[in-house]
Amino acid sequence: MTTSPFFTKPTPLQVVMFKVAAALLPGIAVYVYVFGAGILAQLLLATLTALATEAACLKLRNFPVKPFITDGSAIVTAWLLALSLPPLAPWWMIVVATAIAIGLAKHLYGGLGQNTFNPAMVGFAVMMVSFPAQMSRWASPQALQSASLDAAAQFSYIFTGRLPDALSFDAIASATPLDTVKTTILQHGGIGDLFAAPLFHAGMLPSMMGWIAAAYLLGGLYLYVSKIIPWHTPVAFIASLTAISGVLHLVDPARFTSPLFHLFSGAAMLGAFFIITDPVSGPTTKRGRLIYGALIGLLTYLIRVFGGYPDGVAFAVLIMNLAAPFIDQYTQPKVFGRKGKAA
Repeated sequence: MTTSPFFTKPTPLQVVMFKVAAALLPGIAVYVYVFGAGILAQLLLATLTALATEAACLKLRNFPVKPFITDGSAIVTAWLLALSLPPLAPWWMIVVATAIAIGLAKHLYGGLGQNTFNPAMVGFAVMMVSFPAQMSRWASPQALQSASLDAAAQFSYIFTGRLPDALSFDAIASATPLDTVKTTILQHGGIGDLFAAPLFHAGMLPSMMGWIAAAYLLGGLYLYVSKIIPWHTPVAFIASLTAISGVLHLVDPARFTSPLFHLFSGAAMLGAFFIITDPVSGPTTKRGRLIYGALIGLLTYLIRVFGGYPDGVAFAVLIMNLAAPFIDQYTQPKVFGRKGKAA
């Protein structure tokens, strides 16, 4: 067909959510390789909690349960949240965070399509503010491998808090690269000596985290090729984060890390393709998406480097969720045939 009218058939929501979940699988696979099978228990626990909370909220609101609980949206939220929390976080943190994400951030605002904030990031932010010590306790891949913690041992720790005899969590715990960099900067140390520390020895941990980020990048490219997400938001986010980190790194390389470090550490790639592309809590116009993504990248860097948290993706997203309606209002395209913008 070469002339109007043109009609397109919208992609069913279940198909969209299935493709998003499929795009997360490469990242999950690398995650399991790096941190062990504990993340699988976290994903299962988050999924069950999300479905149970979704069903309970739908019942309380007198909505039919089956059509909404099978659309896949609750599962995707659960997976994004589980992948954002420490891989050996206690079971109750997963349950509480997921229940908050689904019950408060989603259904309190009217359910799917009505939520102002990204539900997964609300759950993460509540845990970060309420339990900062537990949220900063990430298991070290090197220690996990040397201690030979199998799936059973990791599951036992998640659900009971117990590890094999003569092994404490402190023996396998480690700060994330972003945590370590922030602490070093706050102590007025130079980044030059930082990468000789055991955490960065031979680049082992950063490279492992980089592989996880690369897997999320691969999944994000799949979503773009499948026309599930637009390019504007992730490209603007990556460009903004690269630009500001690159400029400051050139100005003072002894204090500010390189753009590659910021892009492949923390939740940058997960956020770029799976979180800030949420069509409900973000802008809908093309220019608005560019502004939205760029500002999230800027805020992420400012929070990481100058703020109180090592990874600012979640807080940057929540702040910009508030601004999304205003961005949409002021970036409306012109109405065809008129000089003004759309009403």
